[in-house]
Amino acid sequence: MRIVLMGPPGAGKGTQAKRLAEQFGMKHLSSGDILRAEKAGGSELGKTLAKYMDAGQLVPDDVVVSVMAKALTSDGSAGLLLDGFPRTVPQAQSLDAQLAQAGKPLDAVVVMTADESLILNRITGRWSCPACGEVYHTVTMPPKQAGVCDKCGAALTQRADDTEAVVRKRLDAYNRQTEPVIGYYRSRGDIKMIEVDGGAPAAKVTADIASALKSIKA
Repeated sequence: MRIVLMGPPGAGKGTQAKRLAEQFGMKHLSSGDILRAEKAGGSELGKTLAKYMDAGQLVPDDVVVSVMAKALTSDGSAGLLLDGFPRTVPQAQSLDAQLAQAGKPLDAVVVMTADESLILNRITGRWSCPACGEVYHTVTMPPKQAGVCDKCGAALTQRADDTEAVVRKRLDAYNRQTEPVIGYYRSRGDIKMIEVDGGAPAAKVTADIASALKSIKA
């Protein structure tokens, strides 16, 4: 099974991607993780990525496609869950071409929705551990000791693009450039479209998506 998980930043895609990948035995490819790893590497491409990502802007299509094509080519899994890619229609067309060439077309597109106020609260309160990857939230999941990871004791950090001003820019970019991708997939008619409320409890969101995916032949 090959699916794309879409939705605005803060809709809960990362949480659902991990749950669904485990439940259905799919390889989870997060464009955000892949791009951030490239950025952290300090290469020329990484510096280019930093310029856009730290400002909350979408990275140019040619750069994203190049990085993601490499990740897709190196992955031989039969099941695939793409999180955060494609974000524009040209990226979607590039993905379609690559999957068609491999004889592994998309089966479904899952669209997660969420109110802007919920998104802002979720993202601006988010902190993570740079050492072990644990994620916390100042309101819904605070660490036992402020600013310190419960798991490994490292100091927690907040991503440069998790401020309200940058989040609003990311939402605007999503509305302008990524929502048309949903229309692109709907117009194809050969892909199952699944829409869920990302503001619902995580367990319910997982159950709703899983129920819809079970009707698809792996």
